[in-house]
Amino acid sequence: MIELSVSGLVKSFDLEKNILDGVTFQIERGERVGLLGKNGAGKTTLFRILTGELRADEGDVVFAPNRRVGLISQIPVYPDGYTVEDVLQSAFEQTSRMAEEMAALSDKMANGDESAETLRRYGELSAKFEGLGGYDTETAVNKVANGLSLDAEMRARLFDTLSGGEKTRVNLGRLILEDTDILLLDEPTNHLDLHATEWLEEYLASFKGTVLAISHDRYFLDRTVTRCIEVSGGKAEFYSGNYSFYAVEKERRYIERMRQYEKEQAKIGQLEKSAEQLRMFAFKGMDKTYRRAKSMEKRIERMRATDKPTRDRALTAQFVSRDFFGDEVFELKGVAKGFGGRTLFQNVDLQVAGGERIALIGDNGMGKTTLLKLLLDEEYPDAGKIRFGPSVRVAYLPQIVTFEGPNRNLVDTMLWSKRGATTQWARDQLAKFHFRGEDVFKSVSVLSGGELSRLYLCTIMDEAVNLLILDEPTNHLDVASREWIEEAVEAYDGTLLFVSHDRYFINRFATRVWELENGVITDYRVGFERYRRIKMELRPAEEKKAVKEKHVTEKGPKPDRSRQAARRQLTVCEREIAAREAAIAELDRKLEEAASDYEKYAALYDEKSAAEAQLGELMQRWETLAQEAGE
Repeated sequence: MIELSVSGLVKSFDLEKNILDGVTFQIERGERVGLLGKNGAGKTTLFRILTGELRADEGDVVFAPNRRVGLISQIPVYPDGYTVEDVLQSAFEQTSRMAEEMAALSDKMANGDESAETLRRYGELSAKFEGLGGYDTETAVNKVANGLSLDAEMRARLFDTLSGGEKTRVNLGRLILEDTDILLLDEPTNHLDLHATEWLEEYLASFKGTVLAISHDRYFLDRTVTRCIEVSGGKAEFYSGNYSFYAVEKERRYIERMRQYEKEQAKIGQLEKSAEQLRMFAFKGMDKTYRRAKSMEKRIERMRATDKPTRDRALTAQFVSRDFFGDEVFELKGVAKGFGGRTLFQNVDLQVAGGERIALIGDNGMGKTTLLKLLLDEEYPDAGKIRFGPSVRVAYLPQIVTFEGPNRNLVDTMLWSKRGATTQWARDQLAKFHFRGEDVFKSVSVLSGGELSRLYLCTIMDEAVNLLILDEPTNHLDVASREWIEEAVEAYDGTLLFVSHDRYFINRFATRVWELENGVITDYRVGFERYRRIKMELRPAEEKKAVKEKHVTEKGPKPDRSRQAARRQLTVCEREIAAREAAIAELDRKLEEAASDYEKYAALYDEKSAAEAQLGELMQRWETLAQEAGE
């Protein structure tokens, strides 16, 4: 059944360009869909249209009848004095009203009212109240609050005093407790630590409704969505898989489009040559050839309408590494730090050698950023000492990037960061970070989060450093900006210390993990995946048993005969898919060999198109059989 239908959406905020230009898609009930695209592509605008906050210039949005929609990015305004607990309890307004009516009826019955209507109404309310989980609201609230790290202290705080990230977490908890039918999640993991993100993933895995999520968290997308919709150039493009499938398939489509474009350009060259010859014949008096030439030129113009495929270019800049002399980059001995009577960590003894790549992880509020500030001399330890090697030079990318003089343009900002530099040098450096043309004269104040991070990297990358400290370097960035930063870090061969909740980033770079938990930093001299396995092995036996029982429950009953038959057919279908994919790969090889023979190339291309169509049918059959087989 179709849960959501979007047809021909058009939205513009100026007269020159439509941010949405005919977006059309459908989402089936129970689907998990990821909405992808660069920052500014129109994803949040689309969400605001879906919830009715914005009106589209053209097009229609149709939800299935009686479906409740919840959007995480919308933080409602609550009455003055509302605590976090009040906000969470507001999810049960319906059951609260029922409880009040039941209490009133109970008082009536206690005072001697035994009428059939009173008894009928009380029984009806009681059954409905129980069906809605009215007797288990406290358990549900505690479960969600624990999962999202909303402790008792935070639940007692006034909602208005929370930060934007904390309000987002509380609002997510309220939406979950409301048992919404359709969840619209706009960057839900931006303000969640690893623990809360993994809890949210587990919740969504068991959620029976429909999910449409905007996210740049690649791990989150891989674990939660089964289909991707990319918004680009105002249009929607579809990918029938998770993020990993999307990344591979997008590159395959780019290569295919580039081949088709090059084929068309070669054909245009042939037609132009033929048209020129026909014009020469017409000039010599052969009038019929003139009409043929005009017809051929019209055909060429139609073919020229095809735009050349493009993709994001990689960063060309690299950190300038400073030679490191000595065995230790820095050392912490007996370091302790606390605020307002609360100890964040104590008795920290750690040593860092040159070339190590360390991830500092832990729940929000544990003191990770404070530890970085100690290393940067922005804070001072309550006890212990920190010692750096004599040749260490530090560069730091903060979580929230700000610049002095936000009204300066990008060129002036670069010139201010390096005294004595020339305007040409500044423009050359900016070009390495994809700031080109008129962009270099934009004010810093109008840059997005990703652009600010790129500009900040641009100002420090020319400095010779051997210790790079990053605080949440990928937060609020789209995938392209994350990949740009990752490319810069990949090329850096010095020592790296970073705080991050981005599991893809941690897994890619960490060779050592510092876990800050309950005031203690535990040092794991392993990569992230090995760290996760160690943590799993250390989990209490009771928790492991609960996880195992959960997985057994999720598997469901033993398959019946029809399911076994579907599995046998599934195996046969998989073999046919493998054979078809091998045939397409062979056709790709032959197409490369026949690049200079247009007729042969065209025949092979038609053969490949037919093979891909057959493969598509086989994949659809595979999906049907997989559902029947319970896989």
